[in-house]
Amino acid sequence: MTPSPVIELSALRRRFDGESGPVTALDGLTATVSSDRITGVVGADGAGKTTLLRLLAGLLAPSEGQARLLGHPPGAEANRGRVGYMPQSFGLYGELTVRENLRLYADLHGLPPAGREERFAELMDFAGLAAFAGRRADRLSGGMRQKLGLACTLVQPPEVLLLDEPTVGVDPVSRRELWAILDRLVADGMSVIVSTAYLDEAERCAEVLLLHRGRLLVQAQPGEFAAEAAGRTYLLDDVPAGQRRALLTRLPDDPAVVDSVAQGRRIRVLLAEGRSAPPEPPAEAGGARYHPVAPRFEDAFIARLVDRGDTGAEGFGSGGHGGRAGSGDGEAALELAGVDRRFGDFYAVRGVGFRVAPGEIFGLLGPNGAGKSTLIKMICGLLPPSAGDIRVAGVDARRAPARVRSRLGYMSQQFALYGDLSPVQNLRFFCRAYGLPRREAETRIAATLAELGLEGVAHGECRTLPLGLKQRLALGTALLHRPDMVLLDEPTSGVDPLARRGFWRRINALAEAGVTVLVTTHFLEEAEYCDRIGVIYAGQLAALDTPDDLRARYATADNPEPTLEDAFVALIEERQEGERQDPKAPTTAGDNNA
Repeated sequence: MTPSPVIELSALRRRFDGESGPVTALDGLTATVSSDRITGVVGADGAGKTTLLRLLAGLLAPSEGQARLLGHPPGAEANRGRVGYMPQSFGLYGELTVRENLRLYADLHGLPPAGREERFAELMDFAGLAAFAGRRADRLSGGMRQKLGLACTLVQPPEVLLLDEPTVGVDPVSRRELWAILDRLVADGMSVIVSTAYLDEAERCAEVLLLHRGRLLVQAQPGEFAAEAAGRTYLLDDVPAGQRRALLTRLPDDPAVVDSVAQGRRIRVLLAEGRSAPPEPPAEAGGARYHPVAPRFEDAFIARLVDRGDTGAEGFGSGGHGGRAGSGDGEAALELAGVDRRFGDFYAVRGVGFRVAPGEIFGLLGPNGAGKSTLIKMICGLLPPSAGDIRVAGVDARRAPARVRSRLGYMSQQFALYGDLSPVQNLRFFCRAYGLPRREAETRIAATLAELGLEGVAHGECRTLPLGLKQRLALGTALLHRPDMVLLDEPTSGVDPLARRGFWRRINALAEAGVTVLVTTHFLEEAEYCDRIGVIYAGQLAALDTPDDLRARYATADNPEPTLEDAFVALIEERQEGERQDPKAPTTAGDNNA
């Protein structure tokens, strides 16, 4: 039997007043969404995902057309208590505990006192928060906060649950846990509509609505849409590790290739429309050969946009750098030894030590709350270590923090530029902060705007920019003074695949120019671009390996070729199991920390 419709959209439009005239966020959407399933709302930055979910939640009214939810207009009295909505920034109260936040939302929903405690216990067990009932929300990891936000939304169980990008900035373990929760909710009869920029998550949905610039491009099952790229996807096998980065940069320059991404020891290639076979592998491939592979949702998404001539990354070139390449004499670009950071009795970082070579791309991975951001802040001198040594290009970060900062570029996890200023004004501010002469500053500003495709938005307010353009600008400010090393704290969190590719093309070019890159990310596919990765767990170094070697450690008979995400999840689960068996046992990286 065909499921009944839970959402009906008819010629739906939503406009906003912009500085240069009306902006159309949703443009003529017509669709019907069935109940009792997970429906994904997928699209790039600025596609209209958040606007659609806010409209369905009754927080916005249509400019034209009609939307119906459970047979009524969104926000109708008849839907009270039947619809749950979790926005991107869910309103948890940091000074309240897990249980107190649940009580507050029970009060807001008018939940009767009888049965509340049983409901709270059920939700905390369901979300894996039972052991943290008395912990303040601002002391939870990012993944735990998301699960608490979901639990608060479910205090009064809705028939329809609207989730706006619930896994942005959430580590792979927590992402899997959140999706397991959603699967259980649907099994219990709930209808879930979830927006996401992660296209691997789109494949977990029963159906997807693919939005682009406010229009509905596709409504289909993920497998049906992926089939659009059939015959265009290939893997270049057994690429020499030393040539992988160069090939990833070079392959998209071939007119036969529209996309190339790292996939383990291989490179995944998407051919241009009309091509029936891949080009001859470059000489650097060392005898590697192509073989066809089934397309993924992401392949079809990129193919659809590229075939339309809309890549979304115009002007995001590799650019030049012109900084000092390396530190010479075999000296490490970065060296940590026995680094601790305490907050009272709590160790956010404990005993961490590793070396990073000049020109290396080093990935710093770990679950939310593992200590990655704390470690980065110590490296760039924003936070002093409690113990241990940090040296950047031979300079002691504790004794000469100003000299260290002059050699570093830093892009924080949160957008940290001035929203009321334009991109040009932000760039000028940072040029002055870096002490660049005025004439040189103007030259570098012009080059940065051109290299990052920001010339067309150079004079508008930054707060109005889509996330992808904000992230480009943040990267540009970090590179203005031509640093020897850049620290990128989750630079692509929440941006779409096209924007991620633009970032990594730029990052690869920096490394090729001799610049050292230290990057944190929760998107494990992009960690494949790293020369080595260090995994932080509970503030300590749990692994230090190449991506190839880390995957090999967790290969099994059932999964002989694990993805990097599979290996990461297995490592974290291994550590968690060790803690359960012996809570006092130290979690260290063993001898592999040099």
